Amino acid sequence: RFQSFQNVGKEKNFVFLSKKIEPSSVLETAPLFDGLKKELVWNKFSGPTFTESYCWPPVAWGRDVVAISHQGNDPLLYIPPVLTLLQESDYQALPNMSGVSLILCPGWKKAQLVFDLLKTYKKGCRRLHPVLVILGQNKEAASQTEIRGCEVVVTTPYNLLRLLELNTGLLCRLCQLVLDEVEVLFSDTSEQVFTILDCYKKATAQAQRSQPHQIIAVGTQWNKHMTSLIKEFMNDPHIVITVIEEAAIFGNVQQVVQPCMNSDRTAELLKILDFTQRNLQKVLVFTDSVTEVEMIHKALKSNSVVSLKKHKESKCNAVCVLERWRKMHSSGTPAVLVLTDDCLQSLGITEATWVIHFSFPSPAAFGQRLQSISDNFCTGIKDSAVDQEPTKAKSVILLTENSSCHAPGILPYLKRAEAEIPEELYDLIARVQESEEDKKFSRPLCASLKTFGICKNRAECPDRHQINLSIDMAQNIADEMIETPERVAILPLFIVHATNYFGRIVKKQKDQYTVLAKEMNDYFKVAEHRISVNTVEKSVFYGLREGANCHRVQVVETPAKDEENVYKVTIKYVDEGRTSQVNSDQLLHLPAKFQYLPPQAVEIVVCRVKPIDNEVEWNPKVTDHINHKIKGKLHHAKVVHTLGRTLWVDPMVGVTHLPTLKIWINEYSIRAEILSMGLGTDNPEHVGEIQKLCRQVPVLDHAESLEHFTKEDTAGLEEASCPQDPLIQEDSAESCNSPMFLDVFFLDDVVQTKEAEDSTVHQQKGCHPPIKWFQDDVSVTLKVQILRAAGSKCEFSREKVAFSAYSEGKLYVADLELYQSVIAEKSTCVIKDTEAVILLVKEKKGAWGKLLKNKNIHVSLDFERWEESEDEGPFKTG
Repeated sequence: RFQSFQNVGKEKNFVFLSKKIEPSSVLETAPLFDGLKKELVWNKFSGPTFTESYCWPPVAWGRDVVAISHQGNDPLLYIPPVLTLLQESDYQALPNMSGVSLILCPGWKKAQLVFDLLKTYKKGCRRLHPVLVILGQNKEAASQTEIRGCEVVVTTPYNLLRLLELNTGLLCRLCQLVLDEVEVLFSDTSEQVFTILDCYKKATAQAQRSQPHQIIAVGTQWNKHMTSLIKEFMNDPHIVITVIEEAAIFGNVQQVVQPCMNSDRTAELLKILDFTQRNLQKVLVFTDSVTEVEMIHKALKSNSVVSLKKHKESKCNAVCVLERWRKMHSSGTPAVLVLTDDCLQSLGITEATWVIHFSFPSPAAFGQRLQSISDNFCTGIKDSAVDQEPTKAKSVILLTENSSCHAPGILPYLKRAEAEIPEELYDLIARVQESEEDKKFSRPLCASLKTFGICKNRAECPDRHQINLSIDMAQNIADEMIETPERVAILPLFIVHATNYFGRIVKKQKDQYTVLAKEMNDYFKVAEHRISVNTVEKSVFYGLREGANCHRVQVVETPAKDEENVYKVTIKYVDEGRTSQVNSDQLLHLPAKFQYLPPQAVEIVVCRVKPIDNEVEWNPKVTDHINHKIKGKLHHAKVVHTLGRTLWVDPMVGVTHLPTLKIWINEYSIRAEILSMGLGTDNPEHVGEIQKLCRQVPVLDHAESLEHFTKEDTAGLEEASCPQDPLIQEDSAESCNSPMFLDVFFLDDVVQTKEAEDSTVHQQKGCHPPIKWFQDDVSVTLKVQILRAAGSKCEFSREKVAFSAYSEGKLYVADLELYQSVIAEKSTCVIKDTEAVILLVKEKKGAWGKLLKNKNIHVSLDFERWEESEDEGPFKTG
C-alpha cells in the first residue's frame, strides 16, 4: 500500500493506493491516444485532475480499477483511457462481433450525459460507434435495438437485463465493463448489478482466451458491496482512493460513538485514555477551541496522564511538539497530544493509532483528523466471512447533547463504516431533521412529493414536506371553478413534465376568461391603448402582447439595480402558469377592468403513474410525447384531491366533441398513454400519500365536494359535464343538452356512490368555527372566525341563532342556544373577509351572565372588547 501527498495550489491532496502508480499529471505525457488529446484540448479540458492522474494509467494499461474520489461521478475519470484502449491494436484486431465496452449508469439521465460525452470525443478516435440503450418495459422496442457494429454501449442495470433477455450473446463480446457511480448502483440496484456480474463472469469463462477483460468501478463513496466486487469479480485490481474518510472505511478503521453528557466529557476521556495508556497507543485528542485544549491538558496532568498540547497560541512550535511526542513513544512512555484542527497540517502526523474527537467533528474536520492515523489503515480487502481482529487504527467520537450541528452529516458515514450507532444519535438527528424541516416552512411544497407521493431524499431536498396553510391554502380554487369534481374540463397550457401541467379549468357555460381574453385583444389592438410602463414593480399585473394575443402577466423578479432604461424582468403568465423573461419596455399598463377576474392558472397532477426502474424523473421521451399530445387541447378529468391551486386528477382524458351526435368521445387516457410507452409504471400509493400529507388541513376531495350540491343543483350537473372549448368559439347551445361520454373511466364509481352519500350525510354536520363574543347593555356581538365565507346562512329565533357557511372547501356550522332572549327581527349578520359578525339585540336591557345555556368549547369571551364598570365584572352572575 502506498500513500502520496502532492501540493496542488495551497492544499495537499491525499491518495491511497493498493499498488504503486506514477501519476500522469500533464496531458501531453498522459497515456492517451493523440487524436483524443487534441479533442480534449479543443474542448478546453483543463485536466488531468489529481484523481485522473492516478486513474488514467491503470485503466489505459487494461487493468481492473476501483477509484473513489470527490469527483467520482465525473465520466472523464474513465472515458479518455477507455477510448484509448479501443484504439489499440489488440482491440482493433478483434473480430467485428467482439470488443464491446459496456458502461453501466445508475439512471437514464447519467446515461444520456455519458453518451453525449462519448459523441463529443469520438471525433478523435477511429471506428467508434457508441449507442445509448434506454428500452423501458416495451419488449417490441428491445427487439428492434441494434447494437451490432457498435463499440460502446451505454445503459442502466434494468435496461441491460431487458436487453440480455433478447441478446444473450452480448456479454460474450464484452471486453470492458464500467460501473459508473458504483455506490449508487450498489445502493439502488445491487441485485440487478450482481446478476449482471454473474452473467459476465460466466460469459468471460467461455470467451476466447485472447480477448481482454477489464472491470472499472468509479464513485464518490465506498460501498459494502464493493468488497464482493473486488474479491469475486476482479483480477488483482488497482485501488485508488483520494478521499481520506473513504480510505478509512477500506482500511478497516474502527469507528466508535460514545454518548455522554457535555459536562462529563473529561471524565469519559480519562476512562478511554486509561485503556490506551495500558496498550501504548499513539493518541491524538482533537477539539475546536484553544480554551478546551488548555482545559483538557490541565485535567490530564492532574490525573497523571502525560500530555502535550498544540494550538495557534502555543509558545512551543510544531516541530518541537512533534519531536517530543515521537521521542516519548519511542522510549515507551505513552503521551497524549491535545490539539486544535488548525494545527494538524503543520504537524503532518500520519502514524497515530487513535484519534479521540473531544469536540464533535464537522464532515470537513473529520477527514483531516482521520488522516493522522492513515499509516495504520489496513492494506488488504477484509473478508466479512472471517472474524478479523480490529485494526490498530481507531476513531472515538464523544457524542453529547450539544452535537446536533454536525451529527446529520456524520451519521450516513458511520453507517457505511458499520459502526454501532447508539440510540442517542438517532434521537438527536431526528430532532435536527425536524428543526431543518421547520426552517423550510416558507419554501414551496416539494415537487416530487406532489407528483409521485414520495421524496426519496428529504435531507438533501431544499423544499418542504409539510403543509403550510398560509401558502398552500392562500389561493384556494374557487368553488365555482369546479362545478362537479367528478368531471371537470381542463385545458393544459404549460407542460412541466409527463404528469405535471399548468392550465385552466374551463367553466360549464360561457367561459369568463374567453370573454376577458377577447376584450383584452380588442382593447390592445388600438395603438393608443398600448401604454408602456416606465417603472416596473414586483407583484404588479401588466399586459403583454405576443403576436395577436394579449396576456395578463405578473412580475416575479426584477434586477437588483436598474442600470439601464430597458432591462430583463421575470414574469409569470397568471392565466397559463408558465414563466419567462421579457424586456421591461414590453410590459403594458393593464386597466383595472381586466384585473377583476382572479388568475386562472391551476396546477394539474395526473395520479397513479411514475417512472419505471425507481427513477426520480420522467424520461424526456415521455414528456415530449405527452406535451405534443395534450398541450392546448380540451380534456375531461375527475378531481380526486385539491390543495391550494393544485388539482390531483385520476383519470384525465383527451376528448373530442361531436355536435351532430351530441356526444363527447374520450380519445385517450393520459395515464394509459404513458404506460403504453413502457417508461411508466403503476403508483397505487400516490393519492393515499397526498391525503395523508393533507390530513391536518381542510381539503376539498371527492366525498366532501358532494356536500356543495343540493337537490336543486343536480339538474345542472349534466350541463356542467359539457364545457365549452375556449379555443373553438361558442358551440351550438343544443350540443350540451344531452351529453354522453364513451369511456369506462367515468363509469367506474357506482360502487363508491353509497360511500359518498354516507360521507355527505356525515359531513353535513360540519365543523364548528371558533367564536368570540362581547356585550353591552343593549346587544351581544359574536365574531365568527371564518375565512372568505361562501354560501352563508344565519337564522335567528327568540332563543337561538344558527349560522352556516363554506370556507376553503369545508362546511362550518354553529347552532347556538342562547342563555337569554333576543329580538330576532332586529338581529343581523355581516360577512367580512376573515370573519362573520353577528349582532344580537337583547329583548331586555342589561348584562348577561353568560352567552349560552350549555357550555361550548368553541365559544369564548373576547376580553379585549369586554366593557365593564369599575365595580362589577363579567362573571358576577356565574
